[in-house]
Amino acid sequence: MSTYVFTSESVTEGHPDKICDQVSDAVLDALLSKDPNSRVACETVVNTGLCLITGEVTSSAQVDFIQVVREVIAGIGYKGARAGGFDANSCAVLVALDQQSPDIAKGVDEADDNILGDPLDQIGAGDQGIMFGYACNETPELMPLPISLAHRLSRRLAEVRHNQTLEYLLPDGKTQVSVVYENDRPTAIETILISTQHTPEIEGITSEKAIREKITKDLWLHVVEPATEDLLLKPDQNSTRFLVNPTGKFVVGGPQGDAGLTGRKIIVDTYGGYARHGGGAFSGKDPTKVDRSAAYAARFVAKSLVAAGLAEKAEVQLSYAIGVAKPVSILVESFGTGKKTNQELTELVFKYFDLRPGAIIKQFRLNSLPKERGGRFYRDTAAYGHFGRQDLNLPWENVEKISAELALE
Repeated sequence: MSTYVFTSESVTEGHPDKICDQVSDAVLDALLSKDPNSRVACETVVNTGLCLITGEVTSSAQVDFIQVVREVIAGIGYKGARAGGFDANSCAVLVALDQQSPDIAKGVDEADDNILGDPLDQIGAGDQGIMFGYACNETPELMPLPISLAHRLSRRLAEVRHNQTLEYLLPDGKTQVSVVYENDRPTAIETILISTQHTPEIEGITSEKAIREKITKDLWLHVVEPATEDLLLKPDQNSTRFLVNPTGKFVVGGPQGDAGLTGRKIIVDTYGGYARHGGGAFSGKDPTKVDRSAAYAARFVAKSLVAAGLAEKAEVQLSYAIGVAKPVSILVESFGTGKKTNQELTELVFKYFDLRPGAIIKQFRLNSLPKERGGRFYRDTAAYGHFGRQDLNLPWENVEKISAELALE
């Protein structure tokens, strides 16, 4: 019997890097809501008292970027007396956005392989690169259990802060979950680690040891138990190691504690390290950037194959060339769990899925969703993962129809 432990982490919306992802995607939402053809590559930097947005934008939309930035920061919770050196109303906001390169724009607007004049071939890939999608049957949402649990904990940590169940919590935080596997199936939750920013005093308690003991007790009761109550495989207070703020305290956090950058949490955003990653980040990029749209499509394909019962786990690799619509290559790996060979599964992907950027954008309505959802779509994906989200109706997660067709193969 093969036994091993696999660990994945998540971070809360107040983590410096996640602030940046949310700001970049809020800028994208604002631009696409007013001009669905906007080309956006927005990067964000935060530090103590500073937020800088930079990158390239080509759009007819008129957006108050400073207001967008401040609304995101305030919504996360960095405002007022509890802002901790990074206040939405007083931090400096710098805007340094340029226009997209005309060389890139040419390839994106008219694909090199648009020989027959197909409208869906008019959009070429916005860059070269490789993307991976993954799914497995460990959870109802067909995600690996470690990252699914880590996200559950980080979302719940934010929830009890926002609703003031634990009013001493501050926005920055991380979670980490270690799961025991036997013969590639999860059998126990070995370790849960939560690091959460908090006020210097808690209910009049000033002793570092006493504060840590209180936080540990509160987090198990109000975060761990509610976040896992519906699971068959639950953490156990007697057998699951529970680590909270291992350095003793976590008072200085957010941008005051660490600088943040867009795109530094790509493993948190995807599969928690359980599957391979092509290296491209998502946030701040419009759907012509295949780093984003093709990664969503690869997840859609992988999840469809697993949901159809054609494999217990599936990883899909796509590759693209800048300015070319059709993928350069497509590969399916089922890790020996497939009812068909990898080659046969790959052939099904060619048969059932149109993976040109224009087709992906059309199928998932990636240009129009921000406007349809009141100006906020991509920002909601920028914290707590882009895949397996049962709290969001994400089009690349809706595989019922296509998986039913695949099941007949």
